[in-house]
Amino acid sequence: MANTDSPFHGLEVEDNPVLEVTAQEHTLQQDLDQYMSHFNALAENSDELEKAKLMLDIAECHLGLDQQQQAHDWAEKTFQIFVDNDDWQLAVDCCDIIYNSNQNDSLIALGNGIWLAVTFPVDPNVSVQMLHHIVDETPDDSDGAAVAAMLAHYLAETRANDKDHKNLTFLTNQITAQVAKRHRNISDEATMQTWIKMYELDDVSKLLPKMALILDTIVGENWWYDRDEIRSRLPIN
Repeated sequence: MANTDSPFHGLEVEDNPVLEVTAQEHTLQQDLDQYMSHFNALAENSDELEKAKLMLDIAECHLGLDQQQQAHDWAEKTFQIFVDNDDWQLAVDCCDIIYNSNQNDSLIALGNGIWLAVTFPVDPNVSVQMLHHIVDETPDDSDGAAVAAMLAHYLAETRANDKDHKNLTFLTNQITAQVAKRHRNISDEATMQTWIKMYELDDVSKLLPKMALILDTIVGENWWYDRDEIRSRLPIN
């Protein structure tokens, strides 16, 4: 029988977000300690790609712990290894970590990552996330946000698998609607379709060159790879 005289009778334990964050940080720190132990135990002649993957795991833990400089430095060390090994997915993941580390080359990392994410069929969820960063970075009246939003929608439509397609295209539709609202104060479907047609955002043959100009503006001369050389490795359809 419950003790109704207890001063705590009837009180319910509520979720404490501070405790949840602390628990997450504890788990991340445990993961980081394990990864570092593994990394320090690696032999000098260990497989370069496997070592880089471990370093990327370390970078992700640092980012989760809000240790931005460390996250940046670990990810930066791995990028070229992934490019040299044609591991485009991990190269894009690496750029995303560097971007989110908020260091001096964050936007340059974003531009480099988006070029790879568009050029190669990497996880469309990551591609959409990278392009969404451009939407966040550009002014409300910028055409660049519209280009990024519609390119994200195109990639979601054409690359998402059956499992992800519905949720991902719903997200990209929402992003596009938000951009139309802030770009031209558009809030209805008919006007949005007119806006898309007016800016030729539904023509991927024109969308891709527009994105290329945006990326050249973001990156400047700071490309971390030879784009022409990488294009030469693409399969010919």
